[in-house]
Amino acid sequence: FAVSGFLRVAIGFDIGLSTKCVVIPKEMDMCQKIGYSEMRLPNLMGHTSMAEVVLKSSTWQRLVHTDCHPHVRTFLCSMFAPICLDTFIHPCRSMCVAVRDSCAPVLACHGHSWPEGLDCDRFPAEEDMCLASLTEEYKYLHKVKPKPACQTCPAVEEFFLHKRILEVFCNSNFAVKVKLSKKSTAFGDHEYSIECQVEFITQGSLLPYETRSMIQQWLLVNENCTQRMISTHHPMVYLLVGNIEEGIILVNQVYRWQRRESQLTLATQKWRYHKCL
Repeated sequence: FAVSGFLRVAIGFDIGLSTKCVVIPKEMDMCQKIGYSEMRLPNLMGHTSMAEVVLKSSTWQRLVHTDCHPHVRTFLCSMFAPICLDTFIHPCRSMCVAVRDSCAPVLACHGHSWPEGLDCDRFPAEEDMCLASLTEEYKYLHKVKPKPACQTCPAVEEFFLHKRILEVFCNSNFAVKVKLSKKSTAFGDHEYSIECQVEFITQGSLLPYETRSMIQQWLLVNENCTQRMISTHHPMVYLLVGNIEEGIILVNQVYRWQRRESQLTLATQKWRYHKCL
């Protein structure tokens, strides 16, 4: 994430006649389909041109994709693309704190600290004059799923026997087959295409699509691991095996699934009938 150095917040910004309503550009992926289509410019980050808004907001796109907090998109878009009303509506301090506490560890995993420009003390505390966090209501309405941890990258194993893989399976909650590829963006960095197929889950409360999305999040949070796995622009296939411990999803083993690799195929086939010791 290239998030440091450019963040400055104009909390006491005078909207007066100096701002205008503009359509949120389609290039600003982060703030599409957020419930409104027009924004104030200059915004609450002090950006005065749409080109600057698009460029600076793009650096936050990956953080949004990690789904580190249910309101990360709302929080960031309220700053980058504030809704076009008679006055600026700031995010509440409580929303900032909730997003920061969930998302700062993801930034730290990428070598960045929570930026000073988004210091939560700068935001208003009055819940009725700002965008409030609905975290408690969200937890009540939605099952809280395990979150991926920032972790040391497991070594990629390329030589193995199916019997050893079955032993690993016996001590694991999930195994997910992942196809990875990357492409360069217009901004000079990389985006990843991540396709997941669940091979097995032993954690009874998890559904296959939840496990797929959690592995996708793990690959985005642990982007340094993802980069190692796809050093070229050719698609690569891996089997990620791991556990869920105290609400944290951990990947413990990574196997390279090569085209002629029969041992992984054999292990996943035998698993259906395998009896663990």
